[in-house]
Amino acid sequence: MSIETIVIGAGPAGLTAAYHLSKHGHPVTVLEADPEYVGGISRTVAYKGFHFDIGGHRFFSKSERIEALWREILPDDFLERPRSSRIYYAGKFFAYPLKPFQALVSLGLFESVRCVLSYAWAQLNPVRNPRNFEEWVTNQFGARLYRIFFKTYTEKVWGMPCTEISADWAAQRIKGVSLVSAVLNALRPTRAEGPDAIKSLISTFRYPRKGPGMLWDACAARMQTMGGSLRLGRRVTALTRDETSGRWVVCHEGPDGTTEQLEADHVISSAPLREIAHSLTPRLPAAALEAADRLSYRDFLTVAVILRDRGTFHDNWIYVHDDTVKVGRIQNFKSWSPEMIPDPSLTCYGLEYFCFEGDGLWDSSDASLIERALIELEALGLAQRADHVDACVVRQKKAYPVYDDAYAANVQIIRDALSQTHAGLHLVGRNGMHKYNNQDHAMMTGLLVADNIIAGTAVHDPWRVNEDAEYHEEQRSSASVSFEVSTSGLRSVPRRAS
Repeated sequence: MSIETIVIGAGPAGLTAAYHLSKHGHPVTVLEADPEYVGGISRTVAYKGFHFDIGGHRFFSKSERIEALWREILPDDFLERPRSSRIYYAGKFFAYPLKPFQALVSLGLFESVRCVLSYAWAQLNPVRNPRNFEEWVTNQFGARLYRIFFKTYTEKVWGMPCTEISADWAAQRIKGVSLVSAVLNALRPTRAEGPDAIKSLISTFRYPRKGPGMLWDACAARMQTMGGSLRLGRRVTALTRDETSGRWVVCHEGPDGTTEQLEADHVISSAPLREIAHSLTPRLPAAALEAADRLSYRDFLTVAVILRDRGTFHDNWIYVHDDTVKVGRIQNFKSWSPEMIPDPSLTCYGLEYFCFEGDGLWDSSDASLIERALIELEALGLAQRADHVDACVVRQKKAYPVYDDAYAANVQIIRDALSQTHAGLHLVGRNGMHKYNNQDHAMMTGLLVADNIIAGTAVHDPWRVNEDAEYHEEQRSSASVSFEVSTSGLRSVPRRAS
């Protein structure tokens, strides 16, 4: 069977590319390994009438092209939702983004004085030429605020000590901030939201009635209506480029182990770059394969706990800066959208645990993970065991590509090798490019690659998404923006200190 483009992966990048190609009359087939869901990490899982995200996905973009595409695909099903989140630390909740005065008051007089003195000491005795995240942040905020609002959560998310995370990364993500500048910024009038608003600081956001998967289900359906094809439960096992014809042969297998082959002029891949590198024929040079093996990923799992709703908290999510529990973040899916919960007397919390595939947490049984979640919810004062109704566990492999000290060099080695002998292979999305893109950035990479295929030439460079001013979600240098970004650990990716 001969078709023009094969897309590997039905996540935001892959489906956006397929949708755009189909809309312009280009034949396309999407191969997705998941037998049930589209949307990748942006899918919405259904369980006994409940719906929940794999992480939270707000819909707000600085790109009008992406905003227009969302409206086009799902014109009547977006809700306007209030944005609310907090940090949990030492039995107390702190507004997020952090409000310096409120944070110091909540910490209490004694601890606040210690934080201020710690900050003063850091200003008088800074670490010269800080090498790692801990040294850099301590210089900016003092040791005590670093330990309270930076260390625990960052290490939970990324699975490496802050002393191994590069100071260069901290300097990039926390631009020109000190405790003094953050306090001064808190006194300034709040700016109105608008097209130039920073995504992480918006007070409201749009959200599909039943989660982001609703958008991707609609995208897949419309893509097929326009002539595209979607094959679920198909895992790509080999990619071979015919050096004579220049066409690609894609081998894929189903759940029963049976294999099929498809041919195409172009392959768009959002599959993990490490896996794609090893599936190619002609084989990549040894140096490129070794570079692929050095790429690593952070995995995570969600324990969705259904409870009788006691109105314990109304945030979209809570960041847990407490090392007595392993949970890193807790979603309240009812606050994302009431329609995610079929019974108004119930609610559903998603406890997120960051881990590595194959470690003790990842390999725990569902029953033991649910038990851990119930124990930790009680310990945090967010639920009582007696209110537990049901629960389930969802594991997400390769949720976050890790930026260690050599990741960029390794990716470049692979890209250079691909450019020599594998024309027509296009990498998109978070895992396809080993690039920590948000959902709208991933979509943009898919759109730009599709534009190139339609034009028959490389009119765009998708690797500049989230780097070039034309596509980059600008991070302003104001203290409020930088301070908020730095405490999250999710909107930025650490590099290992050398």
